Amino acid sequence: MDAEAAVLAAEQTFFSSLLAPDVATLDPLLADDFQIIDVMRGGLTSKAELLGAIGAGLVQFREIEPAEARVRVYGDAAVVTGRTRMRMSVGPDEVEVRSRYTHVYVRQSETWRLASAQGTQVV
Repeated sequence: MDAEAAVLAAEQTFFSSLLAPDVATLDPLLADDFQIIDVMRGGLTSKAELLGAIGAGLVQFREIEPAEARVRVYGDAAVVTGRTRMRMSVGPDEVEVRSRYTHVYVRQSETWRLASAQGTQVV
């Protein structure tokens, strides 16, 4: 599998693991120093915080529709840009958000891992 296809497969795993929710699959996909800048408030969340919130059911993804994913590979790094429409609950609140996102992957021990993610809400 070429690098672009491998990164797109990792993207698919990321989104499906959020929906499942499947922390056991998500954990090794995320780099140890993973950070996400969330689409709702621009807050910075670590890997441990994200996995904890998903595992505890504090954040539940109901639907994720990714589109327009574009992969650019630079050696052992790759940048993916795309769009999503998501429905989720954060605590007691149900939200629907459309966003553009940037994901940065790094190849570590022949495995593509998500190192950084940022979503920007589209209104």
